[in-house]
Amino acid sequence: MSTDLAIFAATSGHSGVDRVLRNLVPAIARLGVRVDVLGIDGHGPHFDQLPEGARHLPLGAHHVNSAIPALIRYLRRERPQAMLSDKDRVNRAALLARAVARVPTRVGLRQGTTVSVNLASRGLTDRWMQTLSMRWLYPAADALLVPSAGAADDLAAFARLPRERIHVVPSPILTDALQLRAAEPLDHPWFAEGQLPVILGVGELSERKDFATLLRAFAQVRATRPCRLVILGEGRRRGELERLAAELGVADDVALPGFVANPYPFMARAAVFALCSRWEGMPVVLIEALALGAPSVACDCPSGPREVLAGGTVGPLVPVGDVAALAEGLHRQLVQPVPAAQSRAAVAGYSDSASARAYLAALGFKAFQ
Repeated sequence: MSTDLAIFAATSGHSGVDRVLRNLVPAIARLGVRVDVLGIDGHGPHFDQLPEGARHLPLGAHHVNSAIPALIRYLRRERPQAMLSDKDRVNRAALLARAVARVPTRVGLRQGTTVSVNLASRGLTDRWMQTLSMRWLYPAADALLVPSAGAADDLAAFARLPRERIHVVPSPILTDALQLRAAEPLDHPWFAEGQLPVILGVGELSERKDFATLLRAFAQVRATRPCRLVILGEGRRRGELERLAAELGVADDVALPGFVANPYPFMARAAVFALCSRWEGMPVVLIEALALGAPSVACDCPSGPREVLAGGTVGPLVPVGDVAALAEGLHRQLVQPVPAAQSRAAVAGYSDSASARAYLAALGFKAFQ
C-alpha cells in the first residue's frame, strides 16, 4: 500500500493531542486517503484499532531525535505526498528528515497551543531553542496549522511569520462514538439521581490548567449553595490541590479520581463544566463538554474559549485566575443554565469529517481544496 499521508507525533498517550489524532486518522482514512502513523516507542498516540487504509509503523526508537534516521529511510522508501507533525521538537525532526531525505513530501507543522504564553513558562534553553526553530525553520514548512484564530495570530507575531501562511483548522472532536461513550454507565455515587449538583473539571493536574483557582471558586459557591466538585486527571499538582481543599474546608465535597479513560459520562451528567486554564490552543475538553450539553464556564485564556463560547454568549467567560468572577459564573450556570441545545449548536463545526477535510486542504490535497 503506497502512502498519501504520514503522521509523525510523540504524545503522552492521554493528552488533547492524542484525542485529536485518534479522531483525525480514522476520519481521513474514511475519505480514501491512505495514512501511516509513525510511532515512537513509549509515546502515543495509541489506537485500539486502525481502520482500513491506515497503519501504524513503529520507527524503532524511544526518542524523537533518535528516530530521525528511521524517518529519513521511511520518507525515501514510501515518499508520501504529505507529512503532518505536531509539537516543536517533532516539527524540527520532520523538517530535518525531509531535507536529508531529499523527497518532495509536503510537510505540515501543527502547533496546538498559544506559543508565546506556553514558552513564557518554560526554561531558558527550551525558550531559546523553540524560538529559533519557529523563526528560522518553520518558514521551510509547506503548511502551518493551528486550532484557533487566536493561536494563529500569536504564532504569526511570535515567529515573525506571515499570518496568511497559517491555517486555522477545526479540531476533530465530535464523532459518532462520543455520544455512545457518554451513554455508558457511570459508577460514581455523586452522579446518582437526587444527588447534589456537580461541577466538573477535566485535565492534567498542572499549573497550566489552574485547578487551584477552580477550587477556590468552588469554595465560594459552596458557601452559598450545596454542590460538589469533581476534577478528572492526574499530575504533579495533586498534593497541592488536596491540601488546598482541606485548607478551604471543602475536602469532603471534592473528589480527584485521577485519570479516567472515558470522561464523557461525567461531562454528560455534570451540572456545570469549568475550564480554568491559563492558556490553551483550543480546549478540546470544553468542546466535548458543550457537545454533550453541559452548561459551561471558561477562563478567557489565550486561545480558544472566546471563540468556542462566542464571546460569552454560550457561557460565562471570566478573566484568568479571577476567583470571584469564576465563582459568579459557576453560580449563574447552576441557577440558570444555558440550554443544552444552545451548547451543542455552538460546537457543531468541530466534527471529525469537517476537520479531516480542512486538514487535507491545508496539507495541499487538491481534491479537498
